[in-house]
Amino acid sequence: MIQATLERARAGDGEAFRELTEPYRGELHLHCYRILGSLTDADDLVQETLLAAWRGLDGYEGRASLRAWLYRIATNRCLNAIRDSKRRAPTEPVAPFTPPEPTRRDEITWLQPYPDTLLEQIPDIDPGPEARYHGRETVELAFITALQHLPPRQTATLVLRDVLGYTNAEVAEMLDTTPIAVKGTLQRARAALDQHRGQAAPARTDVTGERDLARRFADAFTTDDIDAVVKLLTDDAWLAMPPAPQQYYGHTAIAEFLRTSAIWRAGRRFHLVPVSANRQPAFAWYFDGTGAGLIVLSTDGDRIARITSFLDSTLIPRFE
Repeated sequence: MIQATLERARAGDGEAFRELTEPYRGELHLHCYRILGSLTDADDLVQETLLAAWRGLDGYEGRASLRAWLYRIATNRCLNAIRDSKRRAPTEPVAPFTPPEPTRRDEITWLQPYPDTLLEQIPDIDPGPEARYHGRETVELAFITALQHLPPRQTATLVLRDVLGYTNAEVAEMLDTTPIAVKGTLQRARAALDQHRGQAAPARTDVTGERDLARRFADAFTTDDIDAVVKLLTDDAWLAMPPAPQQYYGHTAIAEFLRTSAIWRAGRRFHLVPVSANRQPAFAWYFDGTGAGLIVLSTDGDRIARITSFLDSTLIPRFE
């Protein structure tokens, strides 16, 4: 049946091609997001992948599965996009007030969240036996952010091998290299990933507890109860605001930023609408009735380890 559909597609039947590739569209989109860290870029690259597959269908010899062939195209398209664009950072937003001096400025300003509604459309496919990371961990912001700090080829190798579970030989085929080279790249990628994420994975709270924590955050945040927000944070919490590069570390720095922001608002109320992103609690943020952006909370036990406020109102419709 698949062979017959493949032959129809090779003969120019668009419907046959969609029948072959549509089951993989969602997971290819997520794959591009993992490598690129950007929902917007993933939209573009999955389209490029499918167009390249359509144009190159005659070159598919069937030695690898169609899924693996599509992943090969998607991976290399992502690597080409990163190389060709030299990772141009988005325009840094101008704050309407003078923010306090940040703890650091981060270069990963292209980071965007990923809607859980898209994750729910992807079939549950068991990763291959070589997979090292599973489930929620592979879509959380901490994991995606850490991947962005790796050299692109290390990112691709780690995702193909440790997330999707392809063997060294299969990854080598996809990246036009050797299994020995894949092994070396993978070792360096794992070490770098551990360095950027921290060796220990955060302790997860139960779903009910996480929802309660998010609710308490929203109540405190929307009433400018800065002290209450701070009490919900881990001692080593971070506040990040992509595409703005400023980041704030710890209770004192985060509180100072939040107070400066509250003074600028002069008591005007805003509200948060619960959404879900990267399998984490999240909110669409509205100010004076207009969408302002998205907030994603990274939790560690019964505390919040990271507040990531995405200052991009155009993302909101993707999460409604």
